[in-house]
Amino acid sequence: MPLSFGGSITPTEDEAVSTIHAALDAGVDFIDTADIYAPSWDTMGHNEAIVAKALKTWSGDTDQIVVATKGGITRSEGEQWGRNGSLDYLRSAVEKSLRILGVEAIDLYQWHRPDRRLRYAEGVEALATLRDEGKIKAIGVSNAGVDDLEVVEEVLGADGLASVQNQFSPRYRNDSDLELAWCGERGIAFLPWSPLGGVRGATLVQDFPAIAEIAQDRGVSPQQVVLAWHLAKGQHVIPIPGASRAVTILDSIKAVDLELTDDEFARIDHRPGW
Repeated sequence: MPLSFGGSITPTEDEAVSTIHAALDAGVDFIDTADIYAPSWDTMGHNEAIVAKALKTWSGDTDQIVVATKGGITRSEGEQWGRNGSLDYLRSAVEKSLRILGVEAIDLYQWHRPDRRLRYAEGVEALATLRDEGKIKAIGVSNAGVDDLEVVEEVLGADGLASVQNQFSPRYRNDSDLELAWCGERGIAFLPWSPLGGVRGATLVQDFPAIAEIAQDRGVSPQQVVLAWHLAKGQHVIPIPGASRAVTILDSIKAVDLELTDDEFARIDHRPGW
């Protein structure tokens, strides 16, 4: 998302492509995007187009790269935001994403946010229809509570849901602890969005002393410590940090090799009053 909007600095297209290339060169094989990641309402698909260009111009083998996108949030003239989980809308959104990404089927398609005008099951049924039509390979949901996930399981069956993408970080846990556990019990991927809490390293140091102390002791960035904490939550947890510069994503990737001790994990994981 920061490659298109929402970051402190939005990179040029060439800089954005270079950032994705750096990630791929370093071994990243999962890219998460969405149709609404765009500078304005009339440029929806902007981020998907960057991803498509980066993959097309990358020198490596893209066969093993999984690209996930999302739909179900609308943007219209005047930056009016809304939600639409109907089959007609999701089909049109999927078909547009297919064209922009330049693929015959989307690896993982995620319902971005619930449309509470509909029964939750209707949106899930729409995704199942699109899968059966061969437009998407796997189904995911985003910003879904446990009650929603139970509905998904009822509609799709025990093996029908591939992933859940919810906000989760040391700063934002709320009910997401429950959703993370729900996914772990079923072997479903849990993709924390904004895994760093939407903050810079300086804020992490200020607000989370344990993270700052561990980062100093280990000689690594606070961001690496937070991402290592995510990874220690379980094999099914796949944090998706955003980046607008190559140096940022390359720092984040180093978290894969940072194994926290039980004590370090507990110090970060501790929630006063629980």
